[in-house]
Amino acid sequence: MKIVEITNQIRLAISNEESDVLDLFDQTLYLDKNDLSDREQLIANTLVNKGVLSRKNIDGKIKYRK
Repeated sequence: MKIVEITNQIRLAISNEESDVLDLFDQTLYLDKNDLSDREQLIANTLVNKGVLSRKNIDGKIKYRK
């Protein structure tokens, strides 16, 4: 388990697997859904539900942003 800080006062516990997906965003601002494996897509959606990532539809493609 790891702790991520969403805002200055809000901290959230995430699993190691969620942390690995979150680390993919260190190199880029947006990550296309098609660039992720099926498992990573499921984890990214879980992180969206937790408020850690945001999901956007840009030019007809689903993209995730930290």
